Amino acid sequence: MKIHLVDGTYELFRSHFGAPPKKAPDGREVGATLGLLRSLLLLLNDPEVTHVAVAFDHVIESFRNQLYPGYKTGAGVDPLLLAQFPLAEKAAEALGVAVWPMIKFEADDAIATATARFKKAKSVEQIVICSVDKDLTQMVDGDRVICWDRRREIFLNEQGVIEKFGVSPESIPDYLALVGDSADGYPGIQGWGAKSTATVLAKFKHIEAIPKDPKKIPLGLGRATTLVENLQNNYKDALLFRELSTLRTDVPLTEKLDDLKWRGAYPRLKKFCHELGDERIPERIPRWR
Repeated sequence: MKIHLVDGTYELFRSHFGAPPKKAPDGREVGATLGLLRSLLLLLNDPEVTHVAVAFDHVIESFRNQLYPGYKTGAGVDPLLLAQFPLAEKAAEALGVAVWPMIKFEADDAIATATARFKKAKSVEQIVICSVDKDLTQMVDGDRVICWDRRREIFLNEQGVIEKFGVSPESIPDYLALVGDSADGYPGIQGWGAKSTATVLAKFKHIEAIPKDPKKIPLGLGRATTLVENLQNNYKDALLFRELSTLRTDVPLTEKLDDLKWRGAYPRLKKFCHELGDERIPERIPRWR
């Protein structure tokens, strides 16, 4: 079997900016929620899709905000989108898929935890992480765990991660720590661009293994000297940024593998869609409980 783990936060953002706005009969903006439902329904109509879970950032902030004040928050996010997060979770639950609304942790942590747990099961042939988030590429493992950009139909296995970033999945947290991640709000280490970082980590894999002697760095001596100096002067920041980018695999998820099997939508989905002003979605549901 295959397990599909969906980044619900990304899907909701994608629907908000990609699908047309739509107001429910009571005046609420619900376009992103309906877009998410249609996206999940498209996924569930694939006969290969049998086991599904969707993770949401129930609140944008997480434990990482305590570690680093500059970490991403809900500031600047469209209030019309933020207001739909509880609605989106309710929609996914009514559709009958497992839903993980994260408060202390992030949606990525839930997906990472599920990946680490379920990839050990003999019955699991492959885990497909439905997200474009760079953080999640650290979970890729050969062809057994892959990332899928559903919008662009791009699959990333381990070789794909190496080709895209120049480093293996295990080095992704170190790579992001040095290069920085503007989406998550941390700047990286000055001077450490994507190419230089990939060249160094391709050889040394992790920050601790990077030599202090610039002559041992596989770059020009002047460039290597600058990078080593910047890293040593900001070493604690580099380790902190790596902690921010390292996904947690200890989220207390209660679901077992069988709980991820999609058994159909709940009857309450019809009422839910009616309240949102869309009568067509229930007509497309292939299976009901």
